[in-house]
Amino acid sequence: MSEILSIFTQLHADAGSRARTGIMELPHGKVRTPVFMPVGTSATVKAMTKDDLEEIGFEILLANTYHLYLRPGVDIVEEAGGLHGFSLWNKNFLTDSGGFQVFSLAPFRKITQQGVAFQSHIDGSRHFLTPESVVELQRRYNSDIQMQLDVCTGYGIPKKEAAEALRITSDWSNRAMAAWREARQQGYQGMLFPIVQGNFYEDLRQESAAFVAGLDAPGIAIGGLSVGEPHQVYTQMLAHTAALLPEDKPRYVMGIGTPDYILEAVENGIDMFDCVLPTRNARNGSYFTRDGSISIKNARFARDFGPIDSACRCKICRQYSRAYLRHLFKEQEILSSMLASYHNLAFLHQMMEEVWTAIEEDRFTEYKRNFLERYNGGGH
Repeated sequence: MSEILSIFTQLHADAGSRARTGIMELPHGKVRTPVFMPVGTSATVKAMTKDDLEEIGFEILLANTYHLYLRPGVDIVEEAGGLHGFSLWNKNFLTDSGGFQVFSLAPFRKITQQGVAFQSHIDGSRHFLTPESVVELQRRYNSDIQMQLDVCTGYGIPKKEAAEALRITSDWSNRAMAAWREARQQGYQGMLFPIVQGNFYEDLRQESAAFVAGLDAPGIAIGGLSVGEPHQVYTQMLAHTAALLPEDKPRYVMGIGTPDYILEAVENGIDMFDCVLPTRNARNGSYFTRDGSISIKNARFARDFGPIDSACRCKICRQYSRAYLRHLFKEQEILSSMLASYHNLAFLHQMMEEVWTAIEEDRFTEYKRNFLERYNGGGH
């Protein structure tokens, strides 16, 4: 099996940090890392067309197993030719397992050794997912990278509870890997990433990282971060966990999507990340700029005929003024969400291109420092 597991090639390691560049070889094309993946929960990135996403330069999107399972249902997605045929996005899809959505539905779910029972947030209908059934769902979606079903836990829980959640997650890792290997033998081309858990206990993280590394999966995800913990705790646990992972696998931290969190992850050798924040904030009138995020509803932009960010190369900054974008937002025009989402994703993609170059030239630490000094110093 080992020949199909080598999907990652490290290209260059930064001289002054653990940051690195690389290439992932996936069924729908190569993906350059480090990479930010826009979140397309229901097989669409909100307010963005697939052509917009290709124009910006994205090579992989994230879709959500849980949401697509409930609506429109796996049968329809499969009948359409999987996620790619259904959405017409012909590059890669990563699908998450639904573990985080189930975690966020705490009052409506019950976790057992066998799997997780939950009620739909849409209509209250009852469902039961197992590690095996989640692998099968994602196979039918034709995911390029799928995630195992895991137990995500919140910040501040007792160690005994965290250890029990990790025990179940580790058992589910084994079961998911077995189901995935069987799917591979039947012709499925997608990859599976197991997930490191352990809450905010360093010894549990160490135990989980060692276990997951021993599974010889194509890549490894770090779960259970950015779930409400203080930023300092996040950075400490990220650094601790990332250092325990093998060099020859792509490393994915779930749920981070602001420049400070992304740059912290890259510095620790993380290759992949995703978050809904860039597009969610965009719909609420918040734009990324080199000088921090700005709220376009602010009255001082009413007569500001300059671009959102004069250093940004995206077509929104080349064509539209802050005054016009404020007008669209105040009028609740649909175009406001479209233009803001395009800009925020293009801003992050442009930042990742700069990160790539900085790593290749052994100056990532300097780039991070300069970027954040300006970004954190100028927010509005």
